[in-house]
Amino acid sequence: MRLARIQGDAGPVPVVQRGDRWEAVHDLFADDLEFTGESFPVGQVTFLPPVEPRVVLGMAHNSGPTDRTQPPQAFFKSPRTVVADGDPVVLDEGIGPVSIEGELAVVIGRRARHLAPGETAAAVLGYTVGNDVTAVGQIPLDDRLLQAKSGDGFTPLGPWIETDVDPADLGITVIVNDEVVARSSSHALAWSLDEQLVYLSSHLELGPGDIVLSGAPGTGAPVAPGDEVEIRIDGVGALRNPVRTGPARAALPTP
Repeated sequence: MRLARIQGDAGPVPVVQRGDRWEAVHDLFADDLEFTGESFPVGQVTFLPPVEPRVVLGMAHNSGPTDRTQPPQAFFKSPRTVVADGDPVVLDEGIGPVSIEGELAVVIGRRARHLAPGETAAAVLGYTVGNDVTAVGQIPLDDRLLQAKSGDGFTPLGPWIETDVDPADLGITVIVNDEVVARSSSHALAWSLDEQLVYLSSHLELGPGDIVLSGAPGTGAPVAPGDEVEIRIDGVGALRNPVRTGPARAALPTP
């Protein structure tokens, strides 16, 4: 099943795709979806971010099997970094080198705390395409990653959520300016999604709409203003975002 949020005349509308129509529902997270009767033609809608998360987490050092020599760890990203398909990634002047990472994003569907191995799938609503944008030039200046991870538009998600897909081995393709720059698969992640959710829920509560960026198995690429980025995940969808220049940075205090 394909779920999304689109822009309606009166604001955001949660919808489910049925054939060539997006059918509106009251709540994407309800156990039994209740349709409102409103519908929209596929191909004639403006997508919003598929969820409004309270928590956005990214898995650190999760780019390949050798990362299993390190313990699982994660970082926070501001929920305000979340933008939709087609929205710009904004790079402030002077921010330094920036990279994008194509990632399978896990959408949490219910309250999740102290999940047991093998039982995490029940806490997942579905999967969407994620782009973990990182100002890599800022990492040496801030080991808490605030400066590197929380710029405007630094977490594109979308365009929709797929609920009926096996996340174990999904191909990931990263395209910059119509050129393929990386190909990989979710199978190449160091830590499986089950392991990730067990680890994360052992330390904090996750809830409906929260996002876990599952890691970048060799799916990163440098970008600059003027670039156009597309991330495709087999069985899920394609996410496209332009990279634009933002305002000059204000003078910051120095130690």
